[in-house]
Amino acid sequence: MVSASRPKIYFIRHGETDWNLEGRLQGQKDIPLNDLGRVQAEEAGRRLQALVPQPEDLDYVASPMLRTRETMEILRGAIGLYPDYYRLDERLVELTFGVWEGLTWKEVRKTEPVLAAARERDKWGYAPPGGGESYAMLADRVRPFLADLTRDTVVVAHGGVARAFLSVACGVSTRHAAGIDIWQGKVLVIENRNHRWA
Repeated sequence: MVSASRPKIYFIRHGETDWNLEGRLQGQKDIPLNDLGRVQAEEAGRRLQALVPQPEDLDYVASPMLRTRETMEILRGAIGLYPDYYRLDERLVELTFGVWEGLTWKEVRKTEPVLAAARERDKWGYAPPGGGESYAMLADRVRPFLADLTRDTVVVAHGGVARAFLSVACGVSTRHAAGIDIWQGKVLVIENRNHRWA
């Protein structure tokens, strides 16, 4: 039996990287934040502090990737918390785009038009070639993470992970979740079955 009231999640997508700026598929490539990304991480920390009177009482968990760890450490430092006092969870890594990682969508559509069209038809269920993951696979990976939460938690992860959270935790349709914009520098508050940007 699932409790009606679940811990609140303050979801923060990592700040911008040069690959984000260039529109490249990062997936599981470990790309660091750029200057704007570091500013966005500070902004996210200030937004979090405005939302939560005592941010030190929250749990803090990040994807183990460089861009998410940098974001977590900058945002914690910005609100006066020890930068490296947080947990890592492998289940929060971004989905992998397989052989498409490092390419832009324009390049994928040019070199693999049939496969790119297949993904457009089924963004949620399509797994790119070369060991890529679908959003459906990612949702299966993060579902146990969500079930394991015991208190209000700050999660620093990736756009794909946020989309999976919205589907699993909030019941957003898979069709809508697969295309929803996930902002950098803002806080996505997930409370029970509802979500809002702060």
